[in-house]
Amino acid sequence: MASWWLYRLRWWLVDHPAIAGFEWRPNETPGASVPFVAGIVLSYLSLTLLLHRGLLPLPSPSAAALRLASSAHNLLLFLVSAAMAVGCALSALAQAPSPRWIFCFPPSSSTRAGAGPVFFWAHIFYFSKIYELLDTLLILLAGGRRLTFLHVYHHAGVIVMCYIWLAAAQSLVPVALVTNAGVHVVMYAYYLSSSAGWRWRPRWKRAVTELQIAQFVFSFAVSVVFLWYHFAGGGCSGMNGWLFNAVFNASLLALFLDFHNTSYTAGGKKGGKRKEDKGE
Repeated sequence: MASWWLYRLRWWLVDHPAIAGFEWRPNETPGASVPFVAGIVLSYLSLTLLLHRGLLPLPSPSAAALRLASSAHNLLLFLVSAAMAVGCALSALAQAPSPRWIFCFPPSSSTRAGAGPVFFWAHIFYFSKIYELLDTLLILLAGGRRLTFLHVYHHAGVIVMCYIWLAAAQSLVPVALVTNAGVHVVMYAYYLSSSAGWRWRPRWKRAVTELQIAQFVFSFAVSVVFLWYHFAGGGCSGMNGWLFNAVFNASLLALFLDFHNTSYTAGGKKGGKRKEDKGE
């Protein structure tokens, strides 16, 4: 019985024709164009600025309605994050011809760039980040006091990062996606329980932030493996995508460390009580 369930799980998350046959086609696949990603990011930044400054009107939902909307939003992202983490992990195991492939896609014309189940989940991940922009709307509807530069910068930049992952067939997509989606399972479970009224001790909120920081540190550790394969083993696909990813992750790590220091250290606890960020 267990093997039957595993077989069905793999079929739905890896072997389904829509997943196994996925291919990223520039200007054809939904979202696969520079104007699309630029339009999403610029619209997000513009609307956030206008709404935060009060230049566009916002409704004033009741506290109960806002809690319900937040709970539904967090539940959806919890479930989608879990599906992406499991789906991409199983897809990488099924698609990888060798362990090296997990860290380094060969820059070979025999391998279709951006094709297969791993890239299907990368495409879902890309659109999940667009949906996550609703995080900002929920913060603004709640009064906007928790809106930070880190929050807005992260939400805008990660969409660009996901587009580059797909466009460049970035080699670390499997590791980065499974890690990030796994962290989001924990993060949105925390936010779901909080929006539903569960009161956590402050150390648990701090633990979520520290898990996010650990994710960035891990990404640099994994990058060492990627760089070794690239320079010592004949090259890897998506070096330009990795460069953008490395710079972006370094900036996020610096911002998260600053947020952690402001929110949780002895000197920053007073100000930290007023700040909360759904970072990575």
